[in-house]
Amino acid sequence: MLGNIGFSEILLIGLIALLLFGPNKLPELGRALGKTLREFKQGARDLMETDGPQPPRQDVTPPTPAQQPHAVQPEAKQDSRRLPD
Repeated sequence: MLGNIGFSEILLIGLIALLLFGPNKLPELGRALGKTLREFKQGARDLMETDGPQPPRQDVTPPTPAQQPHAVQPEAKQDSRRLPD
């Protein structure tokens, strides 16, 4: 979405912001936005670090027949409609 924004679009947004807030208020708004983003990132980082130790992940995928040593194959029922091999 933001990857398609070009220089002219950014310039237009800047001019509109300058008209709405004025040249004195715009730097204050930029600092406040930067401070808010920095605090949000730090809070998210702290939250991720204070989750505590994670238990080790276990492999829950069933083993394939090749991985099972000496897997015993059940005898197949003979279908009465099939001819013997």
